[in-house]
This record gives sequence, C-alpha cells and structure tokens, in this order.
Amino acid sequence: MTREPGGRWAVQAEGLVKKYGKSTALDGLDLAVPTGSIYGLLGPNGAGKTTAVRILATLAAPDRGTATVAGFDTVKEAAQVRRSIGLAGQHAAVDEGITGRDNLHLVGRFHHLGGREARRRTAELLERFGLAEVGDRLVRTYSGGQRRRLDLVACLVTRPPVLFLDEPTTGLDPRSRGEIWDAVRELTGTGTTVLLTTQYLDEADRLADQVLVIGRGRAIAEGPPERLKASIGARVEVAVGSAAELPDARRVLAELTGGEPEADPDALLVSAVAGPGREVSLPALVRELDAAGVAARDVALRTPTLDDVFLALTSGNAAAGAAAGTGVEVAA
Repeated sequence: MTREPGGRWAVQAEGLVKKYGKSTALDGLDLAVPTGSIYGLLGPNGAGKTTAVRILATLAAPDRGTATVAGFDTVKEAAQVRRSIGLAGQHAAVDEGITGRDNLHLVGRFHHLGGREARRRTAELLERFGLAEVGDRLVRTYSGGQRRRLDLVACLVTRPPVLFLDEPTTGLDPRSRGEIWDAVRELTGTGTTVLLTTQYLDEADRLADQVLVIGRGRAIAEGPPERLKASIGARVEVAVGSAAELPDARRVLAELTGGEPEADPDALLVSAVAGPGREVSLPALVRELDAAGVAARDVALRTPTLDDVFLALTSGNAAAGAAAGTGVEVAA
C-alpha cells in the first residue's frame, strides 16, 4: 500500500522528545516540511539533527510526540514509512568491492525490481547524476565525492517520495561538496522532498528552500534563508586608522545600528549587525564617523550570512533577532 505524501506536508513532527539517559537529544521539536521542497535542518554538533532524522526514518522511537512521513505514522506505520523514504547518512554505505553499477543493480533487486527494470533504472541514474563514466569501476577507486554521490543515487533507485540526507558532505573537500550540491539540486526536478541536515551554514543557504535552526533539541527559528538573513539586518564594518579611534567608532556604530559592536584591535576593525528595524546607509555612516573625528580607512555594509543568523539566534537574543513581519518564526 502506498499513500500520497500528506498533502501540503511531506514530513510533520509535533513535540518530539528523545532522551538518552540523563541527556536530552530532542526537547519538544516541531517541524513541517513542504512537499517537493528542500528543507534544511541546521544546527551545531549535538543539536539533535541526527536524532530527529533517526526518528523520522523509524530507526528510533520518540519518548514523546508524534511524526508522520509521506502521510504515515513513524511508529504505528513504520513499514509503510520505510517503503516511502530514502536515507543517506554521514558515511557512504556502498560496497567498495564491486562496481558502482553493481551497487545500484543490487539495491534494485533487493527492493524487488525485475532484472530488466533494475538495469534500466541503474543506467538512468548513473547518467543523470554524472557517474556513467565511472559506473563500471570498482567503488574503491572512486573519489570521496563520487562515493557520496553514488550513496545518494542508491537512495533513489525506488523513487522514494521523501529523502533524508544526514550531513551528506561531512569531511568532503570543496569540489566534492559542490558535486553533492549539484546532485541534490537535480532532485528538485524529480518531485522528491528532501530533508537535509547540515552544520555547514553555506550549504543550507545554497540548497534549502526553508531552514529550521535548532539548538539543544529545540527549534530556535524557521524561515527561508533570505528572510532569516534579512531579519537580523546588515553587518556594518569600519576600518580605522589607529587604535585610539576604536572607542569612538564603536560608539557611532552602537548608535546607528542599535547593536553591540565588536572591535578587533589587531585589524583596527569595528563591526556590528544592525538591529530589527534599523537601516544604515553609507552616507549617514560616513557623516557620523566624520563628526566623531574618526578617519575611517574603509566602511562597508555587508549582507548577513547564515553564520550571522545562527550566531544572533543562538546568543540568547533570538526573540530580538527576528523583526515582526519578516516571515521568520522564532521559537520561545
């Protein structure tokens, strides 16, 4: 029996709690993943990302709370969930002693595809994800990126409606990470819903339609990357000519941004993130610095990154970090 992914939401979870002894991995986590999207679950090591994926993939049961994947309850309908998902963990789970083609063919046969269909699907996936040229080589000869791509492709042999990628680029070099990103983007054309966990903020920024920032097993904020970045305002940077000018530069930035400027005496640099509702223009910044007697060597307004968002949201000021009306939801 199959069921369409639950309408608007391919994955939903409410109040997930999971403890290991005295350690709390998840502390009431809620999430809702739109069907057909790439959804980023973002947080540092130990935030609860992998535990959440294990529960959603039926590899662990929550102590409290409920979850559905593709419309099926992860506890009561675990078998149906497993038939509806693909899972790529942090380490490639492919057989290095056989070829990439044989790996995919075996996966198809394990899932009861006929021999002809398994071969056809294998050839299709190798071609689509740029592995056709190495498909007949032993996997042990593959680069790290090729191995991870093959692992990802193996999850797609049965066309699952939902795919979980748990930190898929951990330990890869920049080129290999780019290869995986390209492969994940390819999935958007197949209708597959992707839940991506990552500790790399640039990865979430590049791939995810929606991001949920979590820490200590709880949701901190959720929204599209661009809205999350807009919610904390621009980063303002001022390079001064001498250390004696740092205090005045800090004062000017504090007044204009409403934030708490940081000073780097070695680089003679002061920076601050503009608070909610604060718009800082370069002409106004230059005028105020000049009035304060600060001879700035350089001034800049920089678009915030998800690194800035994460630092702002996990610094204890999450509520202040999201401006009303931005479309960013901040958890208490």
